[in-house]
Amino acid sequence: MCEVENKNVIKDLVNHPNLLERDYGIVHFDSPDERGIDVALLYKKASYLPSSFKSHRLLLFDEMGQRNYTRDQLVVGGLLDDEEFYFIVNHWPSRRGGASKSAPNRLRAAFLNKRIIDSIQKLNIDAKIISMGDLNDDPRDDSLKKVLKTIGKENQLDSLRLFNPMDKLHKKGLGSLAYRDKWNLFDQFFMSSNLISKSKEYYSYWKAGIYAPSKIRTIKGRYKGYPFRTYSGSNYTGGYSDHFPVYLYLVRETEK
Repeated sequence: MCEVENKNVIKDLVNHPNLLERDYGIVHFDSPDERGIDVALLYKKASYLPSSFKSHRLLLFDEMGQRNYTRDQLVVGGLLDDEEFYFIVNHWPSRRGGASKSAPNRLRAAFLNKRIIDSIQKLNIDAKIISMGDLNDDPRDDSLKKVLKTIGKENQLDSLRLFNPMDKLHKKGLGSLAYRDKWNLFDQFFMSSNLISKSKEYYSYWKAGIYAPSKIRTIKGRYKGYPFRTYSGSNYTGGYSDHFPVYLYLVRETEK
């Protein structure tokens, strides 16, 4: 989850009658972000057992040497059934001031993400890792392609690359948010190559997508087809978000 105000908000969500019986656990830390927003991970207690969690601080400074406070990167490790999985939850620095001018901040976020992944793999080369969130960059940007070495083609993967299933969606012109009639795919997943497996015995990647049914789209006007926002400026519009959710399936064979 991104743009979380505080843990109480998440508690209200998981205790809502529609979600209560699913018995979600919460991992959340307060970030130093200047707008007061954090990231968090929800997990089903019956499926995932967290054994470690840490909030990694991203230190940014402007040209005057002043601290630019942003979101931490949340890392949660544990067992998904009997397999070791790590999840990294991100909300990288925004494009405020322009994509090019703000790009160095997201490059630093990508370098931090890479260090986290490298450190996990140093401890356990077989650990399965999924990094996800609002990256404020598209799959083709340098933060993904050059720093993290992500790739969208499964047959071109090697041990040094990360698989990004959103790459193919982006090349098709699909997006999770729109700005000035241009679609971006900032909301992404990328993962360690060992999740691209032909073995049915272990969890592996199946598919990913963007959830964008008509009920969460703007139905008329200039922004028809855009995500149906909760606020437009300071006006409450009663929608859901200015981003569409994204999803990913992991599958493995079960005993009959």
